[in-house]
Amino acid sequence: MPPATPSRPGPSGAARGSARTWRRLAVWVHLLSSVGWMTCALALFALLVPALRGGAPWAVEAAHHLDTRLLAPLANTSGATGLVLSLGTAWGLAVHRWVLTKLVITLVQLYLGIFVLSRALDTAADTLRVSPALVVGTALMAGAIAVQAWLSVAKPGGRTRWGTRGGRPVTLPTAPPWVFAVVVAAPVADVALSLLLGFPSPLCSIAAVVVGAVVRRRSLRRRSLRRRTLRRTRRGSAPA
Repeated sequence: MPPATPSRPGPSGAARGSARTWRRLAVWVHLLSSVGWMTCALALFALLVPALRGGAPWAVEAAHHLDTRLLAPLANTSGATGLVLSLGTAWGLAVHRWVLTKLVITLVQLYLGIFVLSRALDTAADTLRVSPALVVGTALMAGAIAVQAWLSVAKPGGRTRWGTRGGRPVTLPTAPPWVFAVVVAAPVADVALSLLLGFPSPLCSIAAVVVGAVVRRRSLRRRSLRRRTLRRTRRGSAPA
C-alpha cells in the first residue's frame, strides 16, 4: 500500500477570521466609494444644469472643484477595490457574466471620466460655458453606476464560456488577507499623494490592482503545479 500523501495544513481560525475581516473592509470601501461616486455625478448634473443657461458661473467652478477633489478619488477607489475583489476572490474577472459586464462598464466610465469629462470640465471652468454633452455625460455616469448596483444585487446571466472547464464550474483561489489590506489602504495613500502633487493621482490604487493580478496569477500557477504533481504521484503509485 503506497504511503498517503501528506495533506497541507489549512488556515487557522484566526487566519480565516483575518481574511474575512479584510475582505469585508474591502467590500465596505467599494460600496462607500461607489455610492460617493454616484452622488458626485448627480451633484455635477445638478450644478451644470443651471450653468447650461449661462446664469450661474459659480456652479461651473463648483463642479470643476467637485470633480477634481472628490469625484476622481472616489471613482478611482471604486474601480480599484472592485478589480481587487474580483481578482482576489472566487468571483474572478471573466467567470460570471454580471462581473464581466461591470468590469467593462467601469473601464469605459474611468476612461471617459478621465479623458473626456474632466477635460471638458477644465475647459468649462476656463470659459464659464457648459455644453449640453457635458450635462448629459454626468447623467449617464450616474445611470451607469445605478446599473452596476443592480448587477451586483441581481447577478444575472450565469457563467461565461471561461467559467466552466470540461463541463465543470471553474473555481478560483482566494487571495491572502494582505492583498485586501493593500487595496483598503491605497485610497488613503492616494489622497495624501494628491495633496502633495496638487492633482488626483491614483498611483497607489493602480499598484494595488497590479499586486492583486500578480498574486492571482501566481496562485493559479501554484495550484496547477500541485495538481500536476498529484496526478504524477497517483500514476506512479498505481498497481501495474
